Parts: sequence; structure tokens; C-alpha cells
Amino acid sequence: MSTDEILLDCEERLEKAVTVFRDQLRGLRTGRATPALLDNVRVEYFGSPTPIKQLAQISAPDPQQIVIRPFNASDLKEIEKAIRSSDLGLAPNNDGKIIRLTIPPMSGEQRNKLVKRVKELAEDAKVACRNIRRDANKAFDTAEKNGEMTEDERDSGKEEVQKLLKNYESQIDDLAEKKSKEILEQ
Repeated sequence: MSTDEILLDCEERLEKAVTVFRDQLRGLRTGRATPALLDNVRVEYFGSPTPIKQLAQISAPDPQQIVIRPFNASDLKEIEKAIRSSDLGLAPNNDGKIIRLTIPPMSGEQRNKLVKRVKELAEDAKVACRNIRRDANKAFDTAEKNGEMTEDERDSGKEEVQKLLKNYESQIDDLAEKKSKEILEQ
């Protein structure tokens, strides 16, 4: 593999790791209603787990409430069941046409736990990035061993990988800091 191929693969994988982290943060409850809270909830629909947003229109008319309007009224019960069995801790209110979710305000203790969870997720994302760096460095060592590149090319490639890692780790830190502030500010 050439230096460019290794770096491109490394950068793509780092980008995916940051995207996964961003999606995990989006699903965390912050005391403010947002349709993204339901992104990870799956509804049993004809035997396969299906995201709620494929079965219903989801909106947040005010900061304390989420409204779910199923495209098909017969899916109400299944959607309600999926929300109850999720780890969101929300009680759906079904009126026969729509489901309302009231987001209760969070206590200080809950907020601190959530900030701690954000830090754990950030650390997991950084570990994933470091594993990607390790794989890229191995690829450089192997390419140098096989005579596909010189020692200098290998070393400069490893330096580029380290720069990429620092860049993506700082993105993870920024996302985590922003989410922590959002959780604590209300």
C-alpha cells in the first residue's frame, strides 16, 4: 500500500469514529425535547426492528414535549411498546391518534451522571481512534518491510497519522465539551 492509500483509509475510519460519537451524543437526553432522542429506538414492524422515524412523523412542538404521529394508526401500539421498553425512561401518552412524550426536567444528580456518561463515550471514541492509528502504523511498518517504501517515507507517514489523530481527538473533545455545557446549563 502507498502512503496516500494508508492515510486515506486512516482518515476515513477516524471520520467514522467521530460520526458514531456524534450520533451517540445526539441520543442522550438533556432535559430538552428533541426528535433525535428517538433515533436509537426500534419498533418491531413485520418482524424486523425499524427506526421510529420510518413509521411516524416526529416533532417537538415545545421544549418539554415530543409528538409522534404514525403514518398508519395501527402502528400506535407497537411504537408505544418500543418506547416503553427503551432505556429512555419516558412514559408515552397515547390518545388513539398520536403519542405524546413529556420530557421531565432533570435533577442536578441526573445531569452530573449524564456528563460523566458523555466523558465515557468521548474516551471510548478516542480509544477507537488510537486503535485506528495503531492499524495505520502497522500498515506503514509492513509496507516498509516489504520494500514498498523507504524508512523515511514510513516515518513521515506515521507523523501524518499522528497529526490526523490529534485533529480528530480535538474534534471529539469539542463535541463532548459542547454537550456537557448543554446538559449543565438548564
